[in-house]
Amino acid sequence: MASNSSVIRASAPKLENVDELIDSVETFLFDCDGVIWKGDKLIDGVPETLDMLRSKGKRLVFVTNNSTKSRKQYGKKFETLGLSVGEEEIFASSFAAAAYLKSINFPKDKKVYVIGEDGILKELELAGFQYFGGPADGEKKIELKPGFLMEHDENVGAVVVGFDRYFNYYKVQYGTLCIRENPGCLFIATNRDAVTHLTDAQEWAGGGSMVGALCGSTQREPLVVGKPSTFMMDYLANEFGISKSQICMVGDRLDTDILFGQNGGCKTLLVLSGVTTLDMLQSPKNSIQPDFYTNQISDLLPIKAAAV
Repeated sequence: MASNSSVIRASAPKLENVDELIDSVETFLFDCDGVIWKGDKLIDGVPETLDMLRSKGKRLVFVTNNSTKSRKQYGKKFETLGLSVGEEEIFASSFAAAAYLKSINFPKDKKVYVIGEDGILKELELAGFQYFGGPADGEKKIELKPGFLMEHDENVGAVVVGFDRYFNYYKVQYGTLCIRENPGCLFIATNRDAVTHLTDAQEWAGGGSMVGALCGSTQREPLVVGKPSTFMMDYLANEFGISKSQICMVGDRLDTDILFGQNGGCKTLLVLSGVTTLDMLQSPKNSIQPDFYTNQISDLLPIKAAAV
């Protein structure tokens, strides 16, 4: 019988053999929101799970698409929740944007215009790049008088767009002018998440909505540095000298976390403690299947320890 690519793939199996998975992995990458915490509340069993993995000599890296904080600010959040995590173990998409510019030797005399929050500004500053925009431009308004022409800095060589609670028309127009009129200007997105969890009461429009506005006006597609793009995975593998087959990506979203792991050629474990339900995973409409799924990361603990 001719193979038909639209045949429904068998749904991912539930994780049964925990030890086998742990033994086959050198580095665990964890998404944060929905895996480690929900909003400002730690998910049950997380500290014990991380301690157990560290005691077995596993490297842990926390990878988040949220660009509103820098690595240092994330470190503080982990600390507040009682987790000891080093800055070098945190990969936020704010850091990924700065790391990407470094990796391509972005000229230090060029400027970066930021549509996004403090996290991106802090990481660009640490990397030694000139930048402006961000929350400061949230107050700016345009008076559309007859014949009004908006000036823009011709020295902007990259526009970085991330989640931005201070998004406005001034920023859209400024970013659009840079991307369309400055020769070779890069259009970089930290991520394209459709929705995000600002409160635990509902889903809120995510960074994808800000990026989408610029796609609409520039008619260009951005270079995405966050999940599911492979940039962070390649960077991590290089940085730590790990082979991708020995990495396991643990996340709660199919279209970012699991796809990120699959695009990067590593193992994937979906946890049901965040946005994805078992019904969504097993729906015939879902084509993204992790290697395994489990309820939450504390399922990695030995049964005896978990029961205590």
